[in-house]
Amino acid sequence: MSETDNPRSVPAADVKQASGAMLQKQLYAIFTEPVDGMGPIFANLEAHLAFQVQLEADGVLYSAGPMWTDDEEAWEGDGLVVIRAETREAAIAIAERDPMHKAGARRFRVRPWMINEGSIQLRLDFSSQKFTIA
Repeated sequence: MSETDNPRSVPAADVKQASGAMLQKQLYAIFTEPVDGMGPIFANLEAHLAFQVQLEADGVLYSAGPMWTDDEEAWEGDGLVVIRAETREAAIAIAERDPMHKAGARRFRVRPWMINEGSIQLRLDFSSQKFTIA
């Protein structure tokens, strides 16, 4: 089998063409990890969370939260932030403004992410005025 029979990558345009009937919502995933343990994470957590809430209010934040260890038993300071931005460079600029990154408590990597499949379910019960998101 040659490299052309089993390529390691394909152009993004080809993927977009193949999934043309799907959502194709372009977002950016910011993978963030501690630089020097949990102390600096906790020292910057309040400012970081305020920054995240402001991104949410501004309509930039799609989703964010901590990433557990593989056994789901602990948090070692890793996080995932998904944002709306025009370009990867714009997403990097947003990540650089995060107080956690500015303080050097975490380093980050930005990856473009295109949503094609999935669903969000929202249930609103009028009688109790409660809602659930699944």
